[in-house]
Amino acid sequence: MRAAVLVFPGSNCDRDVAVALRAAGAQVEMVWHKETELPGGTDLVALPGGFSYGDYLRCGAIAAQSPICGAVARHAERGGYALGICNGFQVLTEMRLLPGALMRNAGITFLCRTEVLIVGTAESDFTSGYSAGQEIALPVAHHDGNYAASEAELDRLEGEGRVAFTYAENPNGSARDIAGVLSENRRVLGLMPHPERAVDTAHGGTDGQAVFRSLVGALADA
Repeated sequence: MRAAVLVFPGSNCDRDVAVALRAAGAQVEMVWHKETELPGGTDLVALPGGFSYGDYLRCGAIAAQSPICGAVARHAERGGYALGICNGFQVLTEMRLLPGALMRNAGITFLCRTEVLIVGTAESDFTSGYSAGQEIALPVAHHDGNYAASEAELDRLEGEGRVAFTYAENPNGSARDIAGVLSENRRVLGLMPHPERAVDTAHGGTDGQAVFRSLVGALADA
């Protein structure tokens, strides 16, 4: 499985995502934001956490207009996989590859701690390594992680089983406790918590491994 990890000015989790993907068995190439095409044969594009373009204007808004994101949109349109973590989730919503928006945390404070999540569905290549309803622990580190969408959109996400993760105890005010959502074809996942920071025992937990192993395994089988 070939993965491309995007690097924007201000990214700070790109190397972590690359390490997690390589540990799961993927071939990884780092791709600078000014590139206009993805490497040939790319199966997965990973948009990492950080503060792309300094989070100016609106988190993820400038990154969504970068040259490489045109290639990401084309990749997704033809059925390619994309994973957006934290700032990457914000970018995917700005690109309209995922519904909703990430707003300022309800408490107007930056959150940096481990949160308990509930797996919403195991019916995706990102989450098949978990069981629906399983509780896992992943770190969060964000100031704008308050997920918002219309009531109709929220009903649709829940009705179609596209809520990938929810918070056990909502830390940021997210609508219906949502921590991560899937696209209609279930090949794009965005989540605010950081699975790449929970893939090694030295991290204090390995609950994030299944995200990367599940995806790499599914694409290897395909």
